[in-house]
Amino acid sequence: MADKGLEHESNACSIPSRQPSAAGELIFDEASLRAALVDKNLLNAVDFARAQRVHSENTDESLVALLVRLGMVSERAMAQTQADMAGLPLLKPDDYPAQLVETSLSLRFMKDQCLLPLAMTGDTLELAVVDVSNAYSLRAVAMACHCELKLSVGLASDIQAAIERLYEQSENAGDESVDPGASFSAVDVAKLRDMASEAPVIRLVNQIIQRAVDNRASDIHVEPFEHNLKIRNRIDGVLRDEPSPPREIAPAVISRIKIMADLDIAERRLPQDGRINVRVQGQELDVRVSTVPTMYGESVVMRLLQRDSVTLDFDSLGFTAEQRARLQKELSMTHGMVIVTGPTGSGKTTTLYTALNSLNTEQRKVITVEDPVEYNLEGINQIQVNANIGLDFASALRSIVRQDPDVIMVGEMRDLETARICVQSALTGHLVLSTLHTNDAAGSVTRLLEMGTEDYLLNSTLNVILAQRLVRLLCQHCKQPYEAEARIIEEFDLQRILPAGQSLKLHKAVGCEHCANTGYRGRVGIIEILTISDKIRSLILSHASAGEIEAVAREEGMATMFEDGCLKATQGLTTLEEVARVIQEG
Repeated sequence: MADKGLEHESNACSIPSRQPSAAGELIFDEASLRAALVDKNLLNAVDFARAQRVHSENTDESLVALLVRLGMVSERAMAQTQADMAGLPLLKPDDYPAQLVETSLSLRFMKDQCLLPLAMTGDTLELAVVDVSNAYSLRAVAMACHCELKLSVGLASDIQAAIERLYEQSENAGDESVDPGASFSAVDVAKLRDMASEAPVIRLVNQIIQRAVDNRASDIHVEPFEHNLKIRNRIDGVLRDEPSPPREIAPAVISRIKIMADLDIAERRLPQDGRINVRVQGQELDVRVSTVPTMYGESVVMRLLQRDSVTLDFDSLGFTAEQRARLQKELSMTHGMVIVTGPTGSGKTTTLYTALNSLNTEQRKVITVEDPVEYNLEGINQIQVNANIGLDFASALRSIVRQDPDVIMVGEMRDLETARICVQSALTGHLVLSTLHTNDAAGSVTRLLEMGTEDYLLNSTLNVILAQRLVRLLCQHCKQPYEAEARIIEEFDLQRILPAGQSLKLHKAVGCEHCANTGYRGRVGIIEILTISDKIRSLILSHASAGEIEAVAREEGMATMFEDGCLKATQGLTTLEEVARVIQEG
């Protein structure tokens, strides 16, 4: 595995052991680094000069490491810049060796200098480094190992994770392992807290979060199994494996996350929920933490919410001009219900926040009841549900209708009581926005009726239902067009959106370095909007099936999610395979 990305001899930087003083000077200096960063628009000259002043006051840390730590340049961008400047390969996580490479370098030195031997071939040591201009560390390695060096650039988080995996197997792992089902004594809790407070564990958890942010992950899954601790990131809706630390330190890693989220580390038998507020690369990051007990320890999921980067704009969410106009017409109503439906992770809350953002004016009072509050919206009164003190959706709703609101947003209609209060609020002159978990828009009507909502009340209050999913966007750097075959056009019924006799160009996902070889980067919504017309109101009163309601809605001009997805595929935004996958999973 160590040979991946290291095959081009022309990229090697050979440093003779007899002339170690030339090690650092062979790469580049600070002026060259500044020019490269400014040229790539990663940093301006003023900020670079400011970092240089800070560095001059504390030379214990390299300038490269300082720029990354201060959040001025991302870890990946810095690594790529150095690789480009020096003509060296940039390592991927799976390029690191599976077995320990024996050298005379101490563990402390490798951790402090953030470097790792990859392979020894004859008298040449292949070495992964973070800062290729660090003359001291390169000279030290060349002298200690009496060999020439062949350098590659790695991310600090990847190198440290590999060091943890290869070198830091705890000598007392058997003594410090914790039985997942055992109850804790005060001594056990103190020992676990001490383990979670050690610098390697703190650094490892920080690296897990940092790598997830760099890869645009929405969730981090930390899952202990019998023989390994699995780390997976959900990127563009799909889980991907990440480098995993040793199984022996799983209790310490999970306890560290629980400490950060202000959870009880002694409680391992019951699920817990918490939050972490951190700053990564200069951005505020809100992390929702959920733990559940499993056979081999607690499974932890961290939902990453970047406050500064959320986009509350219908166009960027995937709404067409017609869809946006239809929804905004319903949002302009002074009363009634607007429902957004879809499975978990389909972007319902973001759509509701976007709708609220468009309604948030001086003339309206907007109150929300959420579990949890995902983003803070300026000018909107947001209430966090707290079941421990009896503040659930229903009790909060009963109180806020006396707060003279114009618009009420309910995070989810989970039960009949909440649904009835929403209906009553809509009847008494409030615009109510909420979510449901159903497969499509028409299914929301039957779902509300099955919950016990009275048909005549639903008929009077329901304005519009929006159903959505998220499909992955094609990578703009590597997507390839192709002529659609007649079979594909017929199978997906694409002739409806094609002018007569016109050929159809679709695109396929290829994969490149910009999209981690997946062919996709980012996501966009596929949407269907069901407006409650007079015909559909009659169907509600007669308790018609979801299929009957959808048939009438399509006659009245509603495009289904599948049709909207096919349209986006013909526009080169996604693929038909991705649309089919998402619709089938929903």
